[in-house]
Amino acid sequence: MKVIPLADRVLVKTAELEEKTKSGLFIPQTAQEKTQIGLITAVGDDKEAINVKVGQKIMYDKYAGTAVKVDGAEYLILKAKDILAVIED
Repeated sequence: MKVIPLADRVLVKTAELEEKTKSGLFIPQTAQEKTQIGLITAVGDDKEAINVKVGQKIMYDKYAGTAVKVDGAEYLILKAKDILAVIED
């Protein structure tokens, strides 16, 4: 299935939750915090409002977007204004 966002929305593949701390301790699922980092997989057709491109890693607002599951993978549909920053590695 292919999802194409409309207008000023983007489709973001959410990053996997950290299961281990840097020191090696395992974090139970109930204590894991929701990630706020994802990868842009599709953009809407409002090119003036959207300042990101497919393939960019972004940070988004904690409570933003609509969660969807496509072919077993977790995605978010976000408005462009909910994107806080582009992350460069």
